[in-house]
Amino acid sequence: MNQTRLFLIFAWLMVATLLWMEWGKEKAAPAAPAAVAESSNAVAPTAGAVPGVPTGVPTGAVPSAPATATTPTTSAAPAQAAAVTVTTDVLRVVLDGGELRQADLLKYPSEADANSPPVRLFADDAAHFFVAQSGWVSNSGTAPSHQGAFVPADGGRDFKLGGDAREIVVPFVWSGANGMTIHRNYVFQRGSYVVQVRDQVANAGNAPWQGYVYRQLIRVPRALSRKGPMSAESYSFQGAAWFSPTDKYEKCKYDKFADDCDLNKQVNGGWIGMLQHHFFAAWIPGANDTSTFSLATPSANGTPQYLIREVGPGVNVAPGAQAETSARLWVGPKLVKQIEAQNVPGLDRAVDFSSYGWAATLAGWLFWVLEKLHNLLGNWGWAIVGLVVIIKALMYPLSAAQYRSMAKMRRFQPRIKQLQERYGDDKQKLQMAMMELYKKEKINPVGGCFPILLQMPVFLCLYWMLSESVELRHAPWIAWIADLTARDPYFILPAINLGVMWLTQKLAPQAPGMDPMQQKMMQFMPLVFGVLFAFMPAGLVLYWITNGSLGLLQQWWMTKRYAEEPARATA
Repeated sequence: MNQTRLFLIFAWLMVATLLWMEWGKEKAAPAAPAAVAESSNAVAPTAGAVPGVPTGVPTGAVPSAPATATTPTTSAAPAQAAAVTVTTDVLRVVLDGGELRQADLLKYPSEADANSPPVRLFADDAAHFFVAQSGWVSNSGTAPSHQGAFVPADGGRDFKLGGDAREIVVPFVWSGANGMTIHRNYVFQRGSYVVQVRDQVANAGNAPWQGYVYRQLIRVPRALSRKGPMSAESYSFQGAAWFSPTDKYEKCKYDKFADDCDLNKQVNGGWIGMLQHHFFAAWIPGANDTSTFSLATPSANGTPQYLIREVGPGVNVAPGAQAETSARLWVGPKLVKQIEAQNVPGLDRAVDFSSYGWAATLAGWLFWVLEKLHNLLGNWGWAIVGLVVIIKALMYPLSAAQYRSMAKMRRFQPRIKQLQERYGDDKQKLQMAMMELYKKEKINPVGGCFPILLQMPVFLCLYWMLSESVELRHAPWIAWIADLTARDPYFILPAINLGVMWLTQKLAPQAPGMDPMQQKMMQFMPLVFGVLFAFMPAGLVLYWITNGSLGLLQQWWMTKRYAEEPARATA
Protein backbone atom coordinates (compact mmCIF):
# COMPACT_ATOMS: atom_id res chain seq x y z
CA MET A 1 0.00 0.00 0.00
CA ASN A 2 1.68 3.26 -1.09
CA GLN A 3 1.64 6.29 1.17
CA THR A 4 -0.49 8.52 -1.05
CA ARG A 5 -3.19 5.91 -1.47
CA LEU A 6 -3.11 5.24 2.27
CA PHE A 7 -3.62 8.92 2.97
CA LEU A 8 -6.47 9.03 0.48
CA ILE A 9 -8.18 6.04 2.09
CA PHE A 10 -7.72 7.53 5.54
CA ALA A 11 -9.12 10.86 4.37
CA TRP A 12 -12.24 9.28 2.97
CA LEU A 13 -12.64 7.18 6.11
CA MET A 14 -12.59 10.39 8.09
CA VAL A 15 -15.16 12.02 5.82
CA ALA A 16 -17.40 8.94 5.92
CA THR A 17 -17.17 8.71 9.70
CA LEU A 18 -18.02 12.36 10.23
CA LEU A 19 -20.93 12.16 7.78
CA TRP A 20 -22.19 9.04 9.56
CA MET A 21 -21.98 10.87 12.89
CA GLU A 22 -23.92 13.80 11.43
CA TRP A 23 -26.58 11.47 9.99
CA GLY A 24 -27.05 9.54 13.23
CA LYS A 25 -26.87 12.36 15.76
CA GLU A 26 -29.51 12.88 18.40
CA LYS A 27 -32.70 14.55 17.21
CA ALA A 28 -33.67 17.57 19.25
CA ALA A 29 -37.42 17.03 19.19
CA PRO A 30 -38.58 13.46 18.57
CA ALA A 31 -42.10 12.84 17.44
CA ALA A 32 -44.64 12.30 20.19
CA PRO A 33 -45.25 8.59 20.72
CA ALA A 34 -48.49 7.22 21.97
CA ALA A 35 -48.68 6.71 25.71
CA VAL A 36 -47.94 3.13 26.62
CA ALA A 37 -48.27 1.05 29.75
CA GLU A 38 -45.12 -0.08 31.48
CA SER A 39 -46.21 -3.68 31.84
CA SER A 40 -48.90 -5.86 30.43
CA ASN A 41 -50.35 -6.75 33.83
CA ALA A 42 -50.27 -3.24 35.29
CA VAL A 43 -53.42 -1.84 36.84
CA ALA A 44 -54.82 1.23 35.09
CA PRO A 45 -55.05 4.48 37.08
CA THR A 46 -58.28 4.97 38.88
CA ALA A 47 -60.57 7.88 38.13
CA GLY A 48 -59.41 11.06 39.79
CA ALA A 49 -55.87 9.79 40.35
CA VAL A 50 -53.21 12.41 40.82
CA PRO A 51 -51.25 12.84 37.55
CA GLY A 52 -47.94 11.02 37.50
CA VAL A 53 -48.66 8.87 40.57
CA PRO A 54 -48.40 5.06 40.25
CA THR A 55 -51.55 3.23 41.28
CA GLY A 56 -52.80 -0.29 41.69
CA VAL A 57 -50.20 -1.52 44.19
CA PRO A 58 -50.17 -5.32 44.46
CA THR A 59 -49.97 -6.75 47.98
CA GLY A 60 -46.52 -7.98 48.98
CA ALA A 61 -44.82 -6.99 45.73
CA VAL A 62 -42.92 -4.00 44.44
CA PRO A 63 -45.46 -2.08 42.30
CA SER A 64 -45.14 -1.51 38.60
CA ALA A 65 -47.77 0.75 37.10
CA PRO A 66 -48.52 2.99 34.12
CA ALA A 67 -47.80 6.69 34.30
CA THR A 68 -49.90 9.69 33.45
CA ALA A 69 -48.63 13.09 32.50
CA THR A 70 -47.60 15.87 34.81
CA THR A 71 -49.02 19.18 33.63
CA PRO A 72 -46.55 22.09 33.46
CA THR A 73 -47.41 25.29 35.25
CA THR A 74 -48.32 27.12 32.06
CA SER A 75 -51.49 25.08 31.71
CA ALA A 76 -54.51 24.82 33.94
CA ALA A 77 -53.12 22.64 36.70
CA PRO A 78 -54.03 21.68 40.24
CA ALA A 79 -52.81 24.09 42.88
CA GLN A 80 -49.22 23.38 43.77
CA ALA A 81 -47.97 22.87 47.30
CA ALA A 82 -46.14 25.67 49.07
CA ALA A 83 -42.57 25.83 47.77
CA VAL A 84 -39.38 26.98 49.43
CA THR A 85 -36.13 28.19 47.89
CA VAL A 86 -32.85 26.67 48.98
CA THR A 87 -29.56 28.36 48.07
CA THR A 88 -26.12 26.83 48.57
CA ASP A 89 -22.78 27.85 47.11
CA VAL A 90 -23.45 25.74 43.98
CA LEU A 91 -27.24 25.28 43.76
CA ARG A 92 -30.42 27.32 43.93
CA VAL A 93 -33.41 24.99 44.15
CA VAL A 94 -37.15 25.59 44.35
CA LEU A 95 -38.94 22.61 45.87
CA ASP A 96 -41.96 21.48 47.79
CA GLY A 97 -42.16 18.24 49.74
CA GLY A 98 -42.63 16.05 46.70
CA GLU A 99 -41.06 17.84 43.75
CA LEU A 100 -37.88 19.70 42.83
CA ARG A 101 -39.35 21.99 40.24
CA GLN A 102 -36.43 24.33 39.59
CA ALA A 103 -32.65 23.97 39.92
CA ASP A 104 -30.06 26.56 38.90
CA LEU A 105 -26.38 25.57 38.73
CA LEU A 106 -24.74 28.70 40.10
CA LYS A 107 -21.19 27.85 39.00
CA TYR A 108 -22.15 27.32 35.35
CA PRO A 109 -23.28 30.30 33.24
CA SER A 110 -25.55 29.49 30.31
CA GLU A 111 -23.16 31.13 27.85
CA ALA A 112 -19.43 31.81 27.78
CA ASP A 113 -20.20 35.32 29.06
CA ALA A 114 -19.70 35.23 32.84
CA ASN A 115 -22.63 37.64 33.27
CA SER A 116 -25.14 35.29 31.68
CA PRO A 117 -27.68 33.59 33.97
CA PRO A 118 -26.79 30.19 35.39
CA VAL A 119 -27.75 26.93 33.72
CA ARG A 120 -31.28 25.93 34.76
CA LEU A 121 -31.39 22.13 34.82
CA PHE A 122 -34.84 21.68 36.43
CA ALA A 123 -37.71 23.88 35.27
CA ASP A 124 -41.49 23.60 35.48
CA ASP A 125 -42.46 25.74 32.49
CA ALA A 126 -43.89 23.98 29.46
CA ALA A 127 -40.99 24.67 27.08
CA HIS A 128 -38.23 23.38 29.37
CA PHE A 129 -40.17 21.05 31.65
CA PHE A 130 -37.86 18.82 33.71
CA VAL A 131 -38.55 17.92 37.37
CA ALA A 132 -37.67 15.32 39.99
CA GLN A 133 -40.55 13.85 41.97
CA SER A 134 -40.97 11.51 44.93
CA GLY A 135 -44.00 10.21 46.80
CA TRP A 136 -45.57 7.11 48.31
CA VAL A 137 -48.23 4.57 47.31
CA SER A 138 -49.98 2.10 49.57
CA ASN A 139 -52.56 -0.67 49.35
CA SER A 140 -53.32 -0.57 53.05
CA GLY A 141 -54.32 3.06 53.55
CA THR A 142 -53.71 6.58 52.33
CA ALA A 143 -50.26 7.71 51.20
CA PRO A 144 -48.74 11.03 50.10
CA SER A 145 -48.18 11.56 46.41
CA HIS A 146 -45.58 14.00 45.08
CA GLN A 147 -48.24 16.65 44.42
CA GLY A 148 -49.48 18.75 47.29
CA ALA A 149 -49.25 16.12 50.03
CA PHE A 150 -46.18 17.26 51.98
CA VAL A 151 -46.18 20.63 53.74
CA PRO A 152 -43.23 22.58 55.21
CA ALA A 153 -42.58 21.55 58.81
CA ASP A 154 -41.31 24.97 59.89
CA GLY A 155 -43.69 27.38 58.18
CA GLY A 156 -42.22 27.44 54.68
CA ARG A 157 -39.30 29.83 55.07
CA ASP A 158 -36.48 29.95 52.51
CA PHE A 159 -33.04 28.53 53.30
CA LYS A 160 -29.57 29.81 52.49
CA LEU A 161 -26.23 28.19 53.30
CA GLY A 162 -24.08 30.84 54.91
CA GLY A 163 -21.18 31.38 57.24
CA ASP A 164 -19.34 28.22 58.22
CA ALA A 165 -22.38 25.96 57.87
CA ARG A 166 -21.68 22.72 56.02
CA GLU A 167 -25.27 21.66 55.30
CA ILE A 168 -28.92 22.69 55.25
CA VAL A 169 -31.79 20.43 56.35
CA VAL A 170 -35.16 21.34 54.82
CA PRO A 171 -38.04 19.53 56.65
CA PHE A 172 -41.48 18.58 55.31
CA VAL A 173 -44.24 16.46 56.83
CA TRP A 174 -47.34 14.56 55.76
CA SER A 175 -50.03 13.45 58.17
CA GLY A 176 -52.62 10.87 57.14
CA ALA A 177 -56.10 10.32 58.51
CA ASN A 178 -55.21 6.79 59.58
CA GLY A 179 -52.55 7.91 62.09
CA MET A 180 -49.69 7.72 59.62
CA THR A 181 -47.01 10.39 59.50
CA ILE A 182 -44.08 10.74 57.11
CA HIS A 183 -41.32 13.24 57.90
CA ARG A 184 -39.23 14.07 54.86
CA ASN A 185 -35.91 15.92 55.08
CA TYR A 186 -33.96 17.30 52.12
CA VAL A 187 -30.27 17.69 53.00
CA PHE A 188 -28.02 20.02 50.98
CA GLN A 189 -24.26 20.14 51.57
CA ARG A 190 -21.69 22.79 50.72
CA GLY A 191 -20.01 22.27 47.35
CA SER A 192 -22.15 19.24 46.55
CA TYR A 193 -24.63 18.55 43.75
CA VAL A 194 -26.15 15.66 45.70
CA VAL A 195 -29.41 16.14 47.61
CA GLN A 196 -30.16 13.60 50.34
CA VAL A 197 -33.86 12.74 50.59
CA ARG A 198 -34.71 10.96 53.86
CA ASP A 199 -38.16 9.68 54.80
CA GLN A 200 -39.16 8.57 58.29
CA VAL A 201 -42.49 6.73 58.45
CA ALA A 202 -44.31 6.56 61.80
CA ASN A 203 -47.51 4.58 62.45
CA ALA A 204 -49.61 5.95 65.31
CA GLY A 205 -52.71 4.11 64.15
CA ASN A 206 -54.22 0.77 65.12
CA ALA A 207 -53.54 -1.15 61.91
CA PRO A 208 -50.32 -2.08 60.10
CA TRP A 209 -49.41 0.04 57.09
CA GLN A 210 -47.59 -1.07 53.97
CA GLY A 211 -46.20 1.45 51.52
CA TYR A 212 -43.78 1.89 48.66
CA VAL A 213 -41.74 4.99 47.95
CA TYR A 214 -41.42 6.02 44.32
CA ARG A 215 -38.92 8.39 42.76
CA GLN A 216 -39.03 9.59 39.19
CA LEU A 217 -37.66 12.04 36.66
CA ILE A 218 -39.98 13.46 34.03
CA ARG A 219 -39.24 15.93 31.27
CA VAL A 220 -39.83 17.12 27.73
CA PRO A 221 -36.89 16.84 25.30
CA ARG A 222 -34.70 19.91 25.40
CA ALA A 223 -34.06 22.02 22.32
CA LEU A 224 -30.39 21.93 21.36
CA SER A 225 -28.60 25.23 20.91
CA ARG A 226 -26.69 24.04 17.86
CA LYS A 227 -23.79 26.24 16.82
CA GLY A 228 -22.74 24.92 13.45
CA PRO A 229 -23.42 21.59 11.72
CA MET A 230 -20.64 19.76 13.64
CA SER A 231 -21.34 21.13 17.13
CA ALA A 232 -20.38 18.87 20.01
CA GLU A 233 -23.82 19.19 21.60
CA SER A 234 -25.42 17.60 18.56
CA TYR A 235 -23.68 14.31 19.28
CA SER A 236 -24.02 14.22 23.06
CA PHE A 237 -26.49 11.59 24.29
CA GLN A 238 -29.95 12.92 25.22
CA GLY A 239 -32.22 10.47 26.99
CA ALA A 240 -32.71 8.16 29.97
CA ALA A 241 -30.07 5.92 31.46
CA TRP A 242 -30.00 3.35 34.24
CA PHE A 243 -27.64 0.89 35.90
CA SER A 244 -28.26 -2.49 37.48
CA PRO A 245 -25.71 -4.96 38.88
CA THR A 246 -26.86 -7.65 36.45
CA ASP A 247 -27.22 -5.77 33.16
CA LYS A 248 -24.82 -2.90 33.95
CA TYR A 249 -25.18 0.42 32.15
CA GLU A 250 -28.07 0.88 29.73
CA LYS A 251 -29.64 3.87 28.05
CA CYS A 252 -32.48 4.87 25.77
CA LYS A 253 -32.95 7.91 23.54
CA TYR A 254 -36.25 9.72 23.87
CA ASP A 255 -37.47 8.74 20.43
CA LYS A 256 -36.86 5.05 21.28
CA PHE A 257 -38.94 4.98 24.48
CA ALA A 258 -42.14 3.65 22.96
CA ASP A 259 -40.78 1.09 20.49
CA ASP A 260 -37.29 -0.10 21.42
CA CYS A 261 -36.88 0.31 25.19
CA ASP A 262 -38.82 -2.11 27.35
CA LEU A 263 -37.77 -1.45 30.94
CA ASN A 264 -39.61 -3.15 33.78
CA LYS A 265 -37.31 -5.03 36.12
CA GLN A 266 -36.39 -5.36 39.75
CA VAL A 267 -32.97 -4.03 40.67
CA ASN A 268 -30.93 -4.20 43.84
CA GLY A 269 -29.27 -0.80 44.23
CA GLY A 270 -28.37 0.79 40.88
CA TRP A 271 -29.57 4.20 39.71
CA ILE A 272 -31.81 5.92 37.15
CA GLY A 273 -31.14 9.18 35.36
CA MET A 274 -31.82 11.63 32.57
CA LEU A 275 -28.71 12.69 30.64
CA GLN A 276 -27.99 15.68 28.46
CA HIS A 277 -24.98 17.57 27.20
CA HIS A 278 -22.64 18.28 30.15
CA PHE A 279 -25.35 17.85 32.83
CA PHE A 280 -27.63 15.18 34.27
CA ALA A 281 -30.02 14.26 37.07
CA ALA A 282 -30.17 10.85 38.73
CA TRP A 283 -32.00 9.12 41.56
CA ILE A 284 -29.70 6.82 43.55
CA PRO A 285 -31.54 4.47 45.93
CA GLY A 286 -29.81 2.69 48.79
CA ALA A 287 -27.22 0.09 47.81
CA ASN A 288 -29.28 -2.70 49.41
CA ASP A 289 -32.73 -1.42 48.40
CA THR A 290 -34.76 -3.46 45.94
CA SER A 291 -36.84 -1.39 43.55
CA THR A 292 -38.50 -1.66 40.16
CA PHE A 293 -37.18 0.41 37.26
CA SER A 294 -39.55 1.43 34.47
CA LEU A 295 -40.06 3.88 31.62
CA ALA A 296 -43.20 5.61 30.41
CA THR A 297 -44.25 8.07 27.71
CA PRO A 298 -47.18 10.13 29.01
CA SER A 299 -48.53 13.15 27.18
CA ALA A 300 -49.69 16.47 28.61
CA ASN A 301 -52.00 18.50 26.38
CA GLY A 302 -50.52 16.82 23.31
CA THR A 303 -46.91 17.41 24.39
CA PRO A 304 -44.85 14.22 24.82
CA GLN A 305 -43.18 13.67 28.16
CA TYR A 306 -40.57 11.07 29.05
CA LEU A 307 -40.46 9.45 32.46
CA ILE A 308 -38.10 7.08 34.23
CA ARG A 309 -39.09 5.78 37.65
CA GLU A 310 -37.94 3.53 40.44
CA VAL A 311 -40.56 2.16 42.86
CA GLY A 312 -39.42 0.72 46.16
CA PRO A 313 -38.31 -0.31 48.61
CA GLY A 314 -41.48 -1.29 50.40
CA VAL A 315 -41.91 -0.88 54.15
CA ASN A 316 -44.25 -2.64 56.57
CA VAL A 317 -44.92 -0.52 59.66
CA ALA A 318 -46.73 -2.07 62.60
CA PRO A 319 -48.83 0.08 64.94
CA GLY A 320 -46.51 2.14 67.12
CA ALA A 321 -43.48 1.35 64.94
CA GLN A 322 -41.31 3.39 62.58
CA ALA A 323 -39.38 2.78 59.35
CA GLU A 324 -36.87 4.81 57.36
CA THR A 325 -35.75 4.97 53.76
CA SER A 326 -33.46 7.37 51.92
CA ALA A 327 -32.03 8.10 48.51
CA ARG A 328 -29.69 10.55 46.83
CA LEU A 329 -30.60 12.87 43.99
CA TRP A 330 -27.79 14.12 41.77
CA VAL A 331 -28.66 17.38 40.05
CA GLY A 332 -25.74 19.05 38.36
CA PRO A 333 -22.78 18.79 36.00
CA LYS A 334 -20.94 15.65 34.94
CA LEU A 335 -17.95 16.20 37.21
CA VAL A 336 -15.88 13.03 37.11
CA LYS A 337 -14.24 13.37 40.55
CA GLN A 338 -17.45 14.20 42.41
CA ILE A 339 -19.29 11.38 40.64
CA GLU A 340 -16.59 8.89 41.57
CA ALA A 341 -16.71 10.15 45.17
CA GLN A 342 -20.29 8.86 45.47
CA ASN A 343 -18.99 5.26 45.32
CA VAL A 344 -22.02 4.19 43.29
CA PRO A 345 -21.29 1.37 40.82
CA GLY A 346 -21.73 2.52 37.24
CA LEU A 347 -22.53 6.16 38.05
CA ASP A 348 -19.35 7.21 36.25
CA ARG A 349 -21.00 6.04 33.01
CA ALA A 350 -23.28 9.07 33.26
CA VAL A 351 -20.25 10.79 31.74
CA ASP A 352 -21.24 9.10 28.51
CA PHE A 353 -18.11 9.38 26.39
CA SER A 354 -19.31 6.73 23.94
CA SER A 355 -21.84 3.97 23.36
CA TYR A 356 -18.97 1.57 22.73
CA GLY A 357 -17.30 0.17 25.83
CA TRP A 358 -13.75 0.24 24.44
CA ALA A 359 -14.17 3.82 23.26
CA ALA A 360 -15.59 4.94 26.61
CA THR A 361 -12.62 3.32 28.35
CA LEU A 362 -10.08 4.94 25.99
CA ALA A 363 -11.79 8.33 26.33
CA GLY A 364 -11.69 7.95 30.11
CA TRP A 365 -7.94 7.29 29.99
CA LEU A 366 -7.41 10.29 27.73
CA PHE A 367 -9.37 12.50 30.10
CA TRP A 368 -7.34 11.21 33.08
CA VAL A 369 -4.10 12.21 31.33
CA LEU A 370 -5.60 15.50 30.19
CA GLU A 371 -6.70 16.34 33.73
CA LYS A 372 -3.20 15.65 35.11
CA LEU A 373 -1.72 17.91 32.44
CA HIS A 374 -4.26 20.62 33.27
CA ASN A 375 -3.28 20.44 36.94
CA LEU A 376 0.34 20.93 35.85
CA LEU A 377 -0.13 23.58 33.15
CA GLY A 378 -3.25 25.38 34.41
CA ASN A 379 -4.85 25.62 30.96
CA TRP A 380 -6.95 23.05 29.10
CA GLY A 381 -5.67 24.19 25.69
CA TRP A 382 -2.04 23.65 26.64
CA ALA A 383 -3.09 20.38 28.27
CA ILE A 384 -4.37 19.24 24.84
CA VAL A 385 -1.03 20.21 23.29
CA GLY A 386 0.74 18.22 26.01
CA LEU A 387 -1.52 15.24 25.37
CA VAL A 388 -0.49 15.25 21.70
CA VAL A 389 3.18 15.37 22.65
CA ILE A 390 2.73 12.33 24.91
CA ILE A 391 0.84 10.38 22.25
CA LYS A 392 3.44 11.25 19.59
CA ALA A 393 6.23 10.16 21.95
CA LEU A 394 4.53 6.82 22.60
CA MET A 395 3.98 6.28 18.89
CA TYR A 396 7.43 7.52 17.85
CA PRO A 397 8.85 4.10 16.85
CA LEU A 398 5.90 3.49 14.51
CA SER A 399 5.81 7.02 13.10
CA ALA A 400 9.61 7.02 12.61
CA ALA A 401 9.29 3.88 10.51
CA GLN A 402 6.48 5.54 8.56
CA TYR A 403 8.38 8.72 7.77
CA ARG A 404 11.60 6.81 7.07
CA SER A 405 9.80 4.75 4.44
CA MET A 406 8.22 7.88 2.97
CA ALA A 407 11.60 9.63 2.83
CA LYS A 408 13.23 6.66 1.11
CA MET A 409 10.40 6.43 -1.39
CA ARG A 410 10.85 10.12 -2.18
CA ARG A 411 14.60 9.62 -2.66
CA PHE A 412 14.05 6.66 -4.96
CA GLN A 413 11.43 8.36 -7.13
CA PRO A 414 13.89 8.62 -10.08
CA ARG A 415 14.56 4.87 -9.94
CA ILE A 416 10.84 4.12 -9.73
CA LYS A 417 10.32 6.34 -12.78
CA GLN A 418 13.03 4.36 -14.63
CA LEU A 419 11.22 1.14 -13.83
CA GLN A 420 7.97 2.60 -15.16
CA GLU A 421 9.68 3.59 -18.42
CA ARG A 422 11.35 0.19 -18.73
CA TYR A 423 8.25 -1.97 -18.23
CA GLY A 424 5.66 0.37 -19.74
CA ASP A 425 2.17 -1.14 -19.51
CA ASP A 426 3.32 -4.49 -18.09
CA LYS A 427 1.85 -3.93 -14.65
CA GLN A 428 2.80 -7.36 -13.32
CA LYS A 429 6.51 -6.98 -14.11
CA LEU A 430 6.46 -3.41 -12.82
CA GLN A 431 5.02 -4.52 -9.50
CA MET A 432 7.56 -7.35 -9.19
CA ALA A 433 10.44 -4.95 -9.94
CA MET A 434 9.17 -2.43 -7.41
CA MET A 435 8.80 -5.09 -4.73
CA GLU A 436 12.37 -6.20 -5.41
CA LEU A 437 13.50 -2.59 -5.05
CA TYR A 438 11.59 -2.20 -1.77
CA LYS A 439 13.16 -5.39 -0.44
CA LYS A 440 16.68 -4.45 -1.50
CA GLU A 441 16.51 -0.90 -0.11
CA LYS A 442 14.53 -1.94 3.00
CA ILE A 443 11.55 0.24 2.16
CA ASN A 444 8.30 -0.76 3.83
CA PRO A 445 5.42 0.48 1.65
CA VAL A 446 2.89 -0.25 4.42
CA GLY A 447 5.00 1.29 7.18
CA GLY A 448 2.60 4.20 7.55
CA CYS A 449 -0.54 2.15 8.05
CA PHE A 450 -0.42 1.57 11.78
CA PRO A 451 0.40 5.12 12.96
CA ILE A 452 -2.33 6.64 10.82
CA LEU A 453 -4.95 4.00 11.67
CA LEU A 454 -4.14 4.30 15.38
CA GLN A 455 -4.87 8.02 15.20
CA MET A 456 -8.46 7.36 14.15
CA PRO A 457 -9.81 5.93 17.45
CA VAL A 458 -7.78 8.49 19.44
CA PHE A 459 -9.25 11.29 17.31
CA LEU A 460 -12.82 10.03 17.74
CA CYS A 461 -12.44 9.41 21.48
CA LEU A 462 -11.03 12.89 21.95
CA TYR A 463 -14.00 14.29 20.04
CA TRP A 464 -16.43 12.44 22.34
CA MET A 465 -14.43 13.53 25.38
CA LEU A 466 -14.60 17.19 24.31
CA SER A 467 -18.32 16.76 23.70
CA GLU A 468 -18.99 15.36 27.15
CA SER A 469 -16.43 16.79 29.61
CA VAL A 470 -18.06 19.63 31.50
CA GLU A 471 -14.61 20.52 32.87
CA LEU A 472 -13.74 21.85 29.40
CA ARG A 473 -17.05 23.69 28.94
CA HIS A 474 -16.34 27.38 28.21
CA ALA A 475 -12.65 26.70 28.92
CA PRO A 476 -10.44 29.30 27.16
CA TRP A 477 -7.07 28.72 25.53
CA ILE A 478 -5.42 31.92 24.27
CA ALA A 479 -6.57 35.22 22.76
CA TRP A 480 -9.60 34.58 20.56
CA ILE A 481 -10.30 30.98 21.70
CA ALA A 482 -12.70 31.54 24.61
CA ASP A 483 -14.33 28.09 24.49
CA LEU A 484 -12.45 24.95 23.48
CA THR A 485 -15.70 23.00 23.03
CA ALA A 486 -17.07 25.51 20.49
CA ARG A 487 -15.83 26.19 16.98
CA ASP A 488 -13.17 28.81 16.31
CA PRO A 489 -15.22 32.02 15.80
CA TYR A 490 -12.72 33.44 13.29
CA PHE A 491 -11.69 30.14 11.60
CA ILE A 492 -8.01 30.82 12.31
CA LEU A 493 -7.25 27.33 13.63
CA PRO A 494 -8.97 25.61 10.66
CA ALA A 495 -6.93 27.82 8.28
CA ILE A 496 -3.69 26.84 10.04
CA ASN A 497 -4.75 23.21 9.90
CA LEU A 498 -5.38 23.50 6.16
CA GLY A 499 -1.87 24.92 5.68
CA VAL A 500 -0.27 22.13 7.72
CA MET A 501 -2.09 19.47 5.74
CA TRP A 502 -1.13 21.10 2.42
CA LEU A 503 2.58 21.18 3.39
CA THR A 504 2.37 17.56 4.58
CA GLN A 505 0.92 16.56 1.24
CA LYS A 506 3.69 18.38 -0.62
CA LEU A 507 6.38 16.51 1.30
CA ALA A 508 4.77 13.10 0.72
CA PRO A 509 6.15 11.18 -2.26
CA GLN A 510 3.83 10.83 -5.22
CA ALA A 511 2.69 7.27 -5.66
CA PRO A 512 3.99 5.60 -8.82
CA GLY A 513 1.36 5.16 -11.45
CA MET A 514 -1.21 7.41 -9.81
CA ASP A 515 -3.90 8.34 -12.32
CA PRO A 516 -4.93 12.00 -12.86
CA MET A 517 -8.23 11.55 -11.02
CA GLN A 518 -6.43 10.40 -7.87
CA GLN A 519 -4.03 13.32 -8.16
CA LYS A 520 -6.91 15.80 -8.28
CA MET A 521 -8.58 14.15 -5.31
CA MET A 522 -5.36 14.38 -3.34
CA GLN A 523 -5.01 18.06 -4.18
CA PHE A 524 -8.50 18.77 -2.82
CA MET A 525 -8.09 16.76 0.41
CA PRO A 526 -6.60 19.62 2.48
CA LEU A 527 -9.48 21.85 1.38
CA VAL A 528 -12.09 19.18 2.26
CA PHE A 529 -10.56 18.69 5.69
CA GLY A 530 -10.24 22.43 6.17
CA VAL A 531 -13.98 22.86 5.65
CA LEU A 532 -14.84 19.92 7.93
CA PHE A 533 -12.63 21.14 10.75
CA ALA A 534 -13.99 24.68 10.44
CA PHE A 535 -17.12 23.62 12.35
CA MET A 536 -15.54 21.30 14.89
CA PRO A 537 -14.68 22.19 18.50
CA ALA A 538 -11.59 24.38 18.69
CA GLY A 539 -9.97 21.93 21.11
CA LEU A 540 -10.22 19.14 18.55
CA VAL A 541 -8.74 21.33 15.80
CA LEU A 542 -5.94 22.31 18.19
CA TYR A 543 -5.23 18.62 18.77
CA TRP A 544 -5.12 17.94 15.02
CA ILE A 545 -2.92 20.97 14.28
CA THR A 546 -0.43 19.98 16.98
CA ASN A 547 -0.39 16.39 15.81
CA GLY A 548 -0.01 17.44 12.17
CA SER A 549 2.70 20.01 12.92
CA LEU A 550 4.80 17.54 14.88
CA GLY A 551 4.31 14.99 12.12
CA LEU A 552 5.28 17.57 9.50
CA LEU A 553 8.45 18.42 11.42
CA GLN A 554 9.34 14.75 11.78
CA GLN A 555 8.61 14.10 8.11
CA TRP A 556 10.76 17.08 7.01
CA TRP A 557 13.67 15.87 9.14
CA MET A 558 13.45 12.32 7.81
CA THR A 559 13.21 13.55 4.23
CA LYS A 560 16.28 15.76 4.68
CA ARG A 561 18.21 13.00 6.41
CA TYR A 562 17.59 10.31 3.81
CA ALA A 563 17.90 12.71 0.89
CA GLU A 564 21.58 13.31 1.69
CA GLU A 565 22.59 10.00 0.11
CA PRO A 566 22.10 9.89 -3.65
CA ALA A 567 20.02 6.98 -4.87
CA ARG A 568 22.00 4.28 -6.66
CA ALA A 569 21.34 3.94 -10.34
CA THR A 570 19.21 1.07 -11.51
CA ALA A 571 21.23 -1.78 -12.86
